[in-house]
Amino acid sequence: MPAPAPPDSPRARQIRHYARSRAWCEWEEFDSRTAQVHTDLGQMPDMGKPVNQGAARPPPWPPFHLLSIPGISAHQQRQCAASWLDSRMPPEHDARTAAISTFSTPARPRQPGAPLRIAYLSSDFHQHATALLMIEMLEAHDGTRFELHAYSHGALDDSPMRHRLLRAFHHFHDIRELSDEQAATAIHADGIDILVDLKGYTAGSRTMLLSWRPAPIQVSFLGYPGTLGRDFVDYLVSDRFVTPHAAQPDYTEALACMPHSYQPHGRASLPPGQGGPTRSDVGLPEGALVLSCFNQAWKFTPQVFDIWCRVMRAAPHSVLWLLQCDQAEGNLRQEALARGISPHRLVFAPDMQQEAHLARLPLADLVLDTWPYNAHTTASDALAAGVPLITCAGDTFASRVAGSLLQAVGLPELITSTPADYEALALALATDADRLQALRAKLGGLICNAALFDVPGYTQDLEALFDLMWARHRAGLPPAALDL
Repeated sequence: MPAPAPPDSPRARQIRHYARSRAWCEWEEFDSRTAQVHTDLGQMPDMGKPVNQGAARPPPWPPFHLLSIPGISAHQQRQCAASWLDSRMPPEHDARTAAISTFSTPARPRQPGAPLRIAYLSSDFHQHATALLMIEMLEAHDGTRFELHAYSHGALDDSPMRHRLLRAFHHFHDIRELSDEQAATAIHADGIDILVDLKGYTAGSRTMLLSWRPAPIQVSFLGYPGTLGRDFVDYLVSDRFVTPHAAQPDYTEALACMPHSYQPHGRASLPPGQGGPTRSDVGLPEGALVLSCFNQAWKFTPQVFDIWCRVMRAAPHSVLWLLQCDQAEGNLRQEALARGISPHRLVFAPDMQQEAHLARLPLADLVLDTWPYNAHTTASDALAAGVPLITCAGDTFASRVAGSLLQAVGLPELITSTPADYEALALALATDADRLQALRAKLGGLICNAALFDVPGYTQDLEALFDLMWARHRAGLPPAALDL
């Protein structure tokens, strides 16, 4: 079993350097660094094959990093997640095994007709993208059938969102000061039926807490777009675009698929129809074609940026509107210049509160997505603002999210499957104002009735999945793929 990389080890430095180069768009060694990751992954044993315990293997790559590296398959992501988790399994294995045995007996016997106790585990119960996506869904849960618990391991926050979340849950538990074992004991004592982890392998997670098995059903949802790689999570909430039937072998979790998109997005967060800023207010030229991508800069790749610049050359009155990132801006301007694009045609938007950000989004004409890590929240925000988005779908969860959202809003014609098709569609729309305007009009007509923004319908579907999970458990059946 590989050991975690010490902070000053060559592997730890390699990981830090790669992450920084992606965040800052330092692409001089992009190909060689990506090739090194592929070489490292090739040294991992394949799942299901015997492992030579004496063989020296490098510490595993953090699973989250792999989501944005070109050419990494969903199968490799599963291998890496399993290896990463094994390397970080705390030493108290005997204590965990004993606790799991104890937790298998309910601490609070279920009364007939009592609501299911659903617990959400996260550090993001504050002004955060996850909370913004979930809040209306939480408020729409049927309180007569579901008792909602929050287990928060994030910092205290006095924001309006925090107070809204406190009202949405029946019980709000602060577990920051508890160890994983202590928190698992508390969750079991509270009689939680379904424990939903919202973090996975993202920053600040407490996913290892689930390895204690404090709840009879454990679910991964929303925060991490991939498998966790081990069997202590029973289900992954997904949809059949993000994870087609053929993808099941790449996930240790049973796929619990929503009928539309797996991602919730409330109607209350739709931008106002009038009264938003003008282009001059946000530094955009009035007569330009505004191509936009508000993804974080670490999702950009040279291949994606090459295409963006070719589209800009074909549309000489266009600008590229990006999210402000002080460390990356200079590098991106230099990369644009190297591709024949004036650096001044890149316009960087400052980070803003959600309401102000949504109000400015309609100023964009077309959103250009990234791959292999798509736009997620930024994609649904753009569609909510009435701005069409073009995506290129791959074979991993993270690379198919924008396609899922486009399906759920009613624009599957904006989903491509190859970079060449993506570029051809972007060029066609960027150079045909009438076609682009017709597309925006179509989207505007779809928004009000789109499944993507139907919070009551989404919540009922999620509750139906919880019911199916619980029914299988009560019948003594193992987790299995669920489709509504």
